[in-house]
Amino acid sequence: MSIILKELLALTDNDYRDFHARLIPNIDKDTLLGVRGPLCRKIAKKYAGTPEGEAFLSSLPHSYYDENLTHAYMLGYLEGDALEKIKAFLPYMDNWAVVDSCVSNLKKFFKSPDDVFDFVISTLKSSEEYIVRFGIVSLLCYYLTDKHAKRAIELVKQIKSDKFYIKMAQAWFFATALTKHYELALPLIEKRELDAWVHNKSIQKARESYRVPNERKQYLNTLKIRGKI
Repeated sequence: MSIILKELLALTDNDYRDFHARLIPNIDKDTLLGVRGPLCRKIAKKYAGTPEGEAFLSSLPHSYYDENLTHAYMLGYLEGDALEKIKAFLPYMDNWAVVDSCVSNLKKFFKSPDDVFDFVISTLKSSEEYIVRFGIVSLLCYYLTDKHAKRAIELVKQIKSDKFYIKMAQAWFFATALTKHYELALPLIEKRELDAWVHNKSIQKARESYRVPNERKQYLNTLKIRGKI
């Protein structure tokens, strides 16, 4: 047993496990320890770049969700090229929480987004739900910039899937695009170029954002696809 797993086991919280299990229903509850995210992050930062941390990153697959979450955070604290370690972990990202936590912590990795754009594009072509989600969330977090937004929007628009967590990521992406690059994203809504469910969910999420002016929210509401989807 790794020293990292020992620390996680010592932080087991059954009440929080029961609560968190409801947020990630596709994960076997028996694989959850109930360690809170900030504590996983603290352990990840503590061991990143150490021999213990390197051994942990190499010991895939892990037994617990909490180990995967710690692994996801640790990737963001690595110095130097983390690409191969991220690629190695991708097949083991089996829920939205690990994916989103990983991506949000990869600020060092995405410091030069042009250098890893091809890698992100490759994840969008995967047949695996959470690898595709990794790519969409990466585009959302690091490529909705003046330089990359047009290409990112086109890439996410092209994804066709019936997988729930891919569609949710698309809706989150387009809602964010409507807040940051309204003129670029709006035509997709006006022309109904998206899956109907993604279309309506994108509008819903954009209308829930405090960053979208009220007049735009009102107009977006008129563009909803009515009736049964």
